[in-house]
Amino acid sequence: MTIKKHLPNLLTLGNLLCGTIAVIFAVQEDFLSAALFVVLGIIFDFFDGFVARLLKVSGELGKQLDSLADMVTSGVVPGIVMFQLLKNNPVTEVVSLNYLPYIGLLLTLAACYRLATFNLDTRQTDSFIGLPTPAMSLFVIALPLISMYTDNEFFIGLVQNKEFLIAVTLVLSYLMNAEIPLFSLKFKNFGLKENKLKFFFLLASIALIVSLKVLAIPLVIVLYVLLSVGSNLNKKKAA
Repeated sequence: MTIKKHLPNLLTLGNLLCGTIAVIFAVQEDFLSAALFVVLGIIFDFFDGFVARLLKVSGELGKQLDSLADMVTSGVVPGIVMFQLLKNNPVTEVVSLNYLPYIGLLLTLAACYRLATFNLDTRQTDSFIGLPTPAMSLFVIALPLISMYTDNEFFIGLVQNKEFLIAVTLVLSYLMNAEIPLFSLKFKNFGLKENKLKFFFLLASIALIVSLKVLAIPLVIVLYVLLSVGSNLNKKKAA
């Protein structure tokens, strides 16, 4: 056995380790630390596939490991974060025996189902069908940070509104498993014509992050979905 063969799997295990640490921080309501480890795990998740393709050592083991690691980093963690947000909601705090926060764990269940179907779906090699779990995770872990690091009362009010949080949970759970084609950020080449949608998305995302900081993260995910839907409609019209 060579190091070359197992390097992508080591990166995947790095993703799993980060996700496990993020779970601990999320349970402790240290949302900033949880978010940092989720982001680090997603970076590992990106590079394990990149390295596997570069070294031409892709295999079934790596595919299964990748989904198992994603289940923690981008499945369990966002579910716990949403649970904590609903639990700490001013309205639900005063209600005895309130099971409302457990609705947040629908994100974990939906992510698990998506990851299982992803491994069986041969259509998702160059694009995605449904919202990828890392995108969902980034959206959710940004929500508590908005309350902590922004002074926009409108968005802070949204994040602290239980109806909004439940709606986000249901919509994200649906989007992960919906039959909606979404473009991938994998580049086969860097030609402008073939990748104009991807370049526009990346530039727009950078502009949003620079101007809005943490508030931009959910908006970037929304932009990703809207651009994908718009691209799908244009392709149908052209056909």
